[in-house]
This record gives sequence, structure tokens and C-alpha cells, in this order.
Amino acid sequence: MSGRFQLAVIIGSTRQGRLGPAVASWFSDQAAARDDIDVDLIDLADAEAPIGPRLAAADAFVVVTPEYNHSFPAPLKHVIDAFSVEWQAKPAAFVSYGGISGGLRAVEQLRQVFAELHVVTIRDTVSLHGIWSHVGPDGRLIEDAARAGAARAMLQRLVWWARALRTARLATPYVA
Repeated sequence: MSGRFQLAVIIGSTRQGRLGPAVASWFSDQAAARDDIDVDLIDLADAEAPIGPRLAAADAFVVVTPEYNHSFPAPLKHVIDAFSVEWQAKPAAFVSYGGISGGLRAVEQLRQVFAELHVVTIRDTVSLHGIWSHVGPDGRLIEDAARAGAARAMLQRLVWWARALRTARLATPYVA
């Protein structure tokens, strides 16, 4: 596969006062800086936007999720369960945030759920521990070289899997 591919960045929280849009905006900027990615930012709080066709069009996914009660948000689970073939044989990566765990417990549960949908999850994640210290007074994430480096590394691996899986899906339709 050559050229560009479609990356769906999904904001997994719909709570009032959530930080997901700030985290997703930062990550989308990191992804859009590459010349091989078109970003589609999907906000689950936007009830008007159709989700299924956008998931189907995606070559890869990045789920931006907080950790709520040692898990991921119910609206995210609903969207995952509402679709099946739209997810299959595509890679997914995670940007998580929260308190001391940085959302990693939510990511571990998401890996199990996505495995059932035949999604290849990327080992590398971007995890924001103590999320409140990462947000500036303007509501945007404070620039951080280590976080940006983690995002670049994760995107590099996600691109590799997106290319490999798109090539495979084009050669042989995937049947779950």
C-alpha cells in the first residue's frame, strides 16, 4: 500500500467537563503532521454525526479514552458493540488519560474487547498520568517532548499495521 490512509481518532468520553477533546485534538495534530495520514476526528458526544460509515472508511483507529472506575466509558462500549465488520482486520492504538494509572486499566480492557472483533491492537500507547497537570489554562495540552515522541513511535507502528492489513484485505477479503 502506498499513499495516504484514513485514521479515525475516537473521543471515547461524553461526560460534561471531559478532557477528551483536548487530548484528541493534540493527538490529531500529531497524526496530521505526517504526510501519509488523513485524520477523521469522531466525537461520540456528537449525536448528529453518523458513525458507522466513518468506521468503515477508516484504515486504522486511535481510541482516546479516560479511565472511569477502572474501565472505559459506557458510550465507547456501546459504539464498539454496535458495529462489527467496520472494525475487523484493522489496527487500533490507544491514547489514555486519568489519574495515577493514566487510563492504562481502561486500555487493557479495550484490548480484550477489540480482540473479539478481530482488531489488531498496537502494543505502544500514549498514556497521560495525572491528566490535570498536562492541561494549560487555555484548555489545551501543554507541549511535552516525551509525549510527542511517544505519539510518533505509536503512529509509526500503527502505520505499519495499517499498510499490512489494508494490503491483506485488498488481496483476500477478511471473514470473521
